[in-house]
Amino acid sequence: MNWDWTVIGQNLPKLMDGALLTLELVFFSGLIGVLLALPLALLRVSQTPWVRVFPYAYIFFFRGTPLLIQIFLVYYGASQFEWIKESALWPILREPYWCAVITFGLHTAAYIAELLRGAIQSIPRGEIEAAKVVGMNYPLMLRRIILPRAFGIMMPSYGNEVILMLKGSALASTITLLDLTGMARTIIARTYTPMEIFLSAGVIYLIISALIIGLFRLLERYFNRHQHWPSEKPKNLDPQLIDKS
Repeated sequence: MNWDWTVIGQNLPKLMDGALLTLELVFFSGLIGVLLALPLALLRVSQTPWVRVFPYAYIFFFRGTPLLIQIFLVYYGASQFEWIKESALWPILREPYWCAVITFGLHTAAYIAELLRGAIQSIPRGEIEAAKVVGMNYPLMLRRIILPRAFGIMMPSYGNEVILMLKGSALASTITLLDLTGMARTIIARTYTPMEIFLSAGVIYLIISALIIGLFRLLERYFNRHQHWPSEKPKNLDPQLIDKS
């Protein structure tokens, strides 16, 4: 097999443009996902049964259906309703970029909500009771105790979800977006060098994944910094003061 290494250098700027679009999709969809996941998770841990119905149905739908189907429903399905085409949302929903961002955001929100719900429920009960003893109300407990502890607990799993979202963003190419995968396919259709271009795209994905893993290691250390405090060493005692009896 003859490898044409020059084609990689010639098309690397285009691949980097696709990688930049991929990062934009992951960032904005992740931001939307976190903002939606917070209320969904808090509703999921509510003590009122009927309050948990909507978040449960939302999470069940987006976790139980393929991401590709969800993208098609948003991108192709929105245009099937005249009231959507006549509304103020149509300038957004007719653009494949925003359809991908919205779909990825709704999709990852379901997974983040479940991670956050599990993290909240795994917080030791004594910490919550201690916060109540010192007079904290529920909003203050959320801000100072519950959410910081929950984010620290869920951070490793959340990092995995972001990596999965990075790989899932390749489906944006199915709705004409030239993300990293879409750009690679476009270059291959012109140069007929699938091995070289797909290998280059794979390496770029690996580099991005490594950077994300490193970022979440730092975030995990930040939210769990109380676990890394150095333990205070006992001071040396004067041997003459030790009771030998």
